[in-house]
Amino acid sequence: MGNFGSYKGLRFERRGGTLIATIDNPPTNPMTPELHQDLSRLFRDANEDTEIKVLVLTGAGDSFSSGGNIKNMVRRIDEGRTGEWYHGIDEARQILQGVLRLEKPLISRINGPAMGLGATLAVAADFSYMVEDAVIADTHVKVGLVAGDGGALFWPLLMGYAKARRYLLTGDTLTGREAAEFGLVTEAVSREQLDERVYGMADRLAKGATRAIRGTKMAINALLRSQLEMLVDTHLALETETYHSKDHSEAAHAFLEKRKPAFTGE
Repeated sequence: MGNFGSYKGLRFERRGGTLIATIDNPPTNPMTPELHQDLSRLFRDANEDTEIKVLVLTGAGDSFSSGGNIKNMVRRIDEGRTGEWYHGIDEARQILQGVLRLEKPLISRINGPAMGLGATLAVAADFSYMVEDAVIADTHVKVGLVAGDGGALFWPLLMGYAKARRYLLTGDTLTGREAAEFGLVTEAVSREQLDERVYGMADRLAKGATRAIRGTKMAINALLRSQLEMLVDTHLALETETYHSKDHSEAAHAFLEKRKPAFTGE
């Protein structure tokens, strides 16, 4: 049995052969440094735990994850903490690789808003069940950043390039109903049905032919893994380039100051 007691941003619950990992920073569950570090090791640790047959990822309360923490963004910019950014980029690479190297089925329980990296984690799962009136968006462009930590890879493959461009280049939101209709998530359900769908599937998979299920999952993910390994450094480099831009600084400060950003393209 693996030891998950040292995690700081995730809390865990075991349900038979299912491990439930909950992003635990309500009410909106943003990406803190501690959570980002936890996610960079979660999927590797889950692979090594022989008692885990299925991993469920969800958020505390009524939110999945609001993504990047704007206050942290502004502090990092104002204090010139560039080293923190590069450390985070290394962890982002580990998160993306970890998701696709996870041999056990991954289910995302999207119980509320999923934004930025939260949206990537939500849609990258093998099964993604989303509350029908919840919202999801990759909001990187709204804070002056490239959608480099998974959005530019997963969204086009799931919903098609035309629809993905529509949402990645604007940062606009989709409801759970729309996300399911476009193929971005597995199914949109009422809040009352969410646990039945998530844990019903988790129990079914946990009782199934484990080796066959894992092998089939890895076969499905083989193409995704090859594309990720080929593209991840380019995607993260493009995001890093925009981290140093004036537009990113303007967007982060404007968000805190509750005003519309004035982008200059610099």
